[in-house]
Amino acid sequence: MRKSTFSLAALFIVLLLALTGCFGGDDSSSGTTEKAGGSKKGEETKGSSGSKKVLRLNNNEEPGSLHPGLAQGTHDSWILEHAFEGLTKKTPEGEIVDGMAEKWELADDGVTWTFHLKDDIKWSNGDPVTAEDFEFAWKYALSPEAAADYAYQLYYIKGGEKYNNAEEGADVQTLADAVGIKVEDEKTLVVTLEQPTPYFLDLTSFYTYYPVNKKVQEENPEWAEEAKTYVSNGPFKLVEWEHKEGMKLAKNEHYYDQDKIHLDEVDFVIIDDENTAWQMYQSGQLDLAYPLPQDVQGQLGEQNDPEFHKDKDLAVYYYNINTKKKPFNNAKIRKAFSMAIDRKVIVENVAQGGQKPAYSVVPPGIDDAQGDFQENTGALFKEDFEEAKKLLAEGLKEEGLEEIPPIDILYNTNEGHKRVAEAVQEMWRKNLGVEVTLQNVEFQVKLDREKAGDFEISRGGWVGDYVDPMTFVDLWLTDGPFNDANWSNPDYDEFVKFARTSLDQEERMQKMHDAEKILMDEMPIIPIYFYTTPYALKSNVTGVYTPINSYPQFKYADIE
Repeated sequence: MRKSTFSLAALFIVLLLALTGCFGGDDSSSGTTEKAGGSKKGEETKGSSGSKKVLRLNNNEEPGSLHPGLAQGTHDSWILEHAFEGLTKKTPEGEIVDGMAEKWELADDGVTWTFHLKDDIKWSNGDPVTAEDFEFAWKYALSPEAAADYAYQLYYIKGGEKYNNAEEGADVQTLADAVGIKVEDEKTLVVTLEQPTPYFLDLTSFYTYYPVNKKVQEENPEWAEEAKTYVSNGPFKLVEWEHKEGMKLAKNEHYYDQDKIHLDEVDFVIIDDENTAWQMYQSGQLDLAYPLPQDVQGQLGEQNDPEFHKDKDLAVYYYNINTKKKPFNNAKIRKAFSMAIDRKVIVENVAQGGQKPAYSVVPPGIDDAQGDFQENTGALFKEDFEEAKKLLAEGLKEEGLEEIPPIDILYNTNEGHKRVAEAVQEMWRKNLGVEVTLQNVEFQVKLDREKAGDFEISRGGWVGDYVDPMTFVDLWLTDGPFNDANWSNPDYDEFVKFARTSLDQEERMQKMHDAEKILMDEMPIIPIYFYTTPYALKSNVTGVYTPINSYPQFKYADIE
């Protein structure tokens, strides 16, 4: 088992804080010595008349990619959601409204969308944003050479999947030309879908659907790797990027709606340890801290601290099980491991952020044909330690084994993930007699190992890309790009693909319920809990809001 370590940048910050006396001699990481509301406010850059308004916060990982077509994680999307804008965007209340497009129409055929771009939209370098930039960006993400993990989100577009899966020797250009994305003129984009898609308009606000400046990428394919070459079209622009240390966003003077943007600058530090971030928040060096240490979440919640926010999140915390590695090819063994976890103990004593134990995959907050999808699903399995032992014994006998060999849980460096893994480790030891070791690695390393199948059990988490059960159930389609469990079931595939194309809301919802039942019966993943979004925010910062499927948004934030 590798030990959890700070990054060098985080270690430097800790030492600097200690030398300057910011910790005040107390163990502030425990949350017992000072309330969030009692910390000192920074005064040097904000609040007073004539000074810059600078919001300071932390991104807990170095972005894997800040190219909209290549990004795949929340450590990427938090920056992208503020540096870019799609055809549509969402209000703080979750309503889909005009973004780069001022209006749109859906033809009577149910598959042809026409988007009309605004006249006054520009890139951060002053270039006009055109319909061709959208066509270029979407076809780039679909191109086989890009190898984009999120290309499948563009499969709803006619010919998208065929182009993305072009075989060697195929006429790639012909396939690209056949994709249903056409530019009628500089301000008009026509998109033809494979079939009617009820949530397509929602998808156009998602980062894979953001535009890319065609001229910039053709001149420099590596434009998204450094701040000095970075070009975006959203309310903020990237002006500094010290890799693995920090990033700085500045207000984009070319943004069409800049009058609604109050912040001059947003400064991120990149810190993978939430205790360090919390200490910086307490000492006044951060205005927003997320994620928070788990014990701090519990303490602030008990105190009803006014700077503590606990919002809903359309997300599930789970463990992947590599079904290609024996003995986890056996569903009984997978179910035994799931049934041997006490989720109530984890959410109340470990996570402590108001999370809800998960006995299914799709989180609450999505409308069913009637009511809430998750509430209608109910519990698809239960915790039963005796039954878990029985299933484990039966599964081992079927695999010709006497016992489970020692196994590893892989998780990305984070104190919260470590504590959950330690709790699960002890539960499996106590309830199943299985010895478990823990491995922590950087987030990108974890993602890479999952893609390579180099794990037995790994921590997973998924935030919905749009507000529909499909954003969860299509993850485990056979050969799906995020099917890290390497699981396959033809009935599951059939139900999900049917639900993708049906316009009958009641029928498609039922198919997704059926698919979820198959998933939980075979248990290639182990749901642990449904997330919340607990964060700390200084009382002089206003206008921050949390969409149900995103990190806290600061587009319209202000500092008093």
